[in-house]
Amino acid sequence: MTTAVEVPLIETDALVIGAGPVGLFQVFELGLLNIRAHVIDSLPVAGGQCIELYPDKPIYDIPATTVCTGRELVAKLQQQIEPFAPVFHLGQQVDVVERQPDGRFRIASSRGTQWLAKTVLIAGGVGSFQPRRLKVDGVAAFEGTQLRYGAPDDLQALGGQRVVVIGDDDAALDCAIALAPLAQVTLMHRRDEFKAAPETISTLRRMRGDGQLQFVAAQPSGIVHADGRLTALQVLAADGTTQTLPLDRLLVLTGLSPKLGPIADWGLALERKQLVVDTARFQTSEPGIFAVGDVNTYPGKKKLILCGFHEAALAAFGAAAIVFPDTPIHLEYTTTSPRLHKALGVAPKG
Repeated sequence: MTTAVEVPLIETDALVIGAGPVGLFQVFELGLLNIRAHVIDSLPVAGGQCIELYPDKPIYDIPATTVCTGRELVAKLQQQIEPFAPVFHLGQQVDVVERQPDGRFRIASSRGTQWLAKTVLIAGGVGSFQPRRLKVDGVAAFEGTQLRYGAPDDLQALGGQRVVVIGDDDAALDCAIALAPLAQVTLMHRRDEFKAAPETISTLRRMRGDGQLQFVAAQPSGIVHADGRLTALQVLAADGTTQTLPLDRLLVLTGLSPKLGPIADWGLALERKQLVVDTARFQTSEPGIFAVGDVNTYPGKKKLILCGFHEAALAAFGAAAIVFPDTPIHLEYTTTSPRLHKALGVAPKG
């Protein structure tokens, strides 16, 4: 007889759903108001779209920063929130949000982690990101063995193999370029045009010209397999001809598709798959649940990181009124507040 193990509830003032730039800044704004937070994200690392979609591309509209990459922005935000010691729970998504009799929320994740939070702040961007999968009959059976969505962690493990890489952005081209000295690489996209950085495209074309890798302008149409192994990919070229590309490994880097996921089932007011909020506190239709960043909507909404930062500041004050219901919430300035200086670790010693 198996005895069920009860999962302990993690009690917290706030649970931030989403560890992208706006979610990270939300932690900072909560911290300034003495609200400690736990953070959950479906991705294995913090950073959201900045890390998954454009880690090395320049961003020019962050205040007081002439230019920074997505990776640099995330690193700076992580450094900024260090004084508040948030607890991260990555690689899992929130499946359940339930109001409890005492007004708090029970939140459960896909890994079985459970929280009891006074407030919930959804900074989930446009939803959790899932790889765009190949729509080819039978190919799903090889996922996790010969088929991988995304670049491999260990390039050396593919040494000497025939590898087909599908995609047209920086991630796909970088993967093909990095693998070329190690394996027999064929890059495939439906046309000979790419969305990558100009220098990356230039490197690819040079390597193609030198014969270091191959390129095929086509779309996948079928697979060839034998004895339980994927042996080739059938592709349809632009001229209507069918080719067969022998392979040992298939790497698909065709981007990520945002899915609102379980958020759509939490009973919150939605408009075109976005959470409706007020503009005083950025609270959703459920008191105590706030939404900031690309996941929300309101009149005049602009999907900019800058706007998400503004929303996070006001949402923090909305959360503070719930976390500290009997305490007046005063506006303090980081320039002059001794309390904030101490919280941030910048107070003079002595």
